[in-house]
Amino acid sequence: MEPVEAAIEADAVQAALSHRALAVRGPLFGVAAQAEEDDWRWRVVVEVTHGCPQQARDSLNSLLWFRAKDEAKSTEERRALLAAVARLEKERVDELTVLDTRYRVVRAEEYAGLDARGDVEMPRPTDPEPLTPDWSRGAGAQGPRIDAGLVLDPGAPLSPSQAAERLTMRSLVYSGSRFPAPVLADSAHAVETHPDVLLMPTAFLVVERSGVDDTWTPASGLLVTAHDARRTLDFSLVWWGPRHRGLIPFDAEMETDARTLVADSDPPAPELALLVEAADRLRTGHVNQVQAAGTLYQIARSRRLLRWGPDGPEGPRPSDINTHAPEALHPRLDEDGTVHYDTAESDPAP
Repeated sequence: MEPVEAAIEADAVQAALSHRALAVRGPLFGVAAQAEEDDWRWRVVVEVTHGCPQQARDSLNSLLWFRAKDEAKSTEERRALLAAVARLEKERVDELTVLDTRYRVVRAEEYAGLDARGDVEMPRPTDPEPLTPDWSRGAGAQGPRIDAGLVLDPGAPLSPSQAAERLTMRSLVYSGSRFPAPVLADSAHAVETHPDVLLMPTAFLVVERSGVDDTWTPASGLLVTAHDARRTLDFSLVWWGPRHRGLIPFDAEMETDARTLVADSDPPAPELALLVEAADRLRTGHVNQVQAAGTLYQIARSRRLLRWGPDGPEGPRPSDINTHAPEALHPRLDEDGTVHYDTAESDPAP
């Protein structure tokens, strides 16, 4: 084992000893695709971060619509893509084949390690960090996207700790009275139909709590690196948070934030000064916990797994909840590639 691999493995063993309990947050959804050349592998084409199956279907709808608009090489190819879009606008489709590629809405479980006090695991020393942290606003939009280019390969090599975690998580099922009976039944059934699991890459997010006895709640989406989560928290503390609390008007200039106001004021507003102090602490190194305005913020380490069966990754379960119905998301695109923006206005009245 190479020195870097040995260090990562040692971190994993230490984390398993210090964070023996798991908090299962619930399902996340995305879309995976499989072409003929992929063999048994699947490729993630819609990040597995969505809160319900319909959100993943909507993202697939957009993916195929823009492919028809910008990439189709023939009328026949565009027609096939638009036929799939038409189905996604009207049906809760969890799998469809378009131009010899299978697309499937996939379901993952998100979970995190908990220590003896119930605190969520923070980033490990060997988790990737940028050599030069970029704190500039908008840097996240230019960086790598979560699950970008991810290949789901159940036969990929595993480290000893990954193999142990994978074996342990195969038996994961929901339990307890807080889950409705259909959810419990679907969870038990999934272990039979999809007995194996595939561990997805680690992700990071901001969590928060306002009291000692309060539980941690998510304060951001999933991000690729711990630094991405710190930068998100920095933005929340100095830009979004002050606007949300009425400390900065929502119609203020985009460049205006707590830092600029504190720097230009003498004396600065105490509430803004405390937020800036917490945000500045994030920039002093790999800081994973700060407190401001009575709230404790932490960078948390999130893990996800996909259940896997003979035909690949698990899809949505019957008991999974959809927050909205399928609908048209884009203007009408004809098979010649012309976008019709005025369809709704020009349609005759019934």
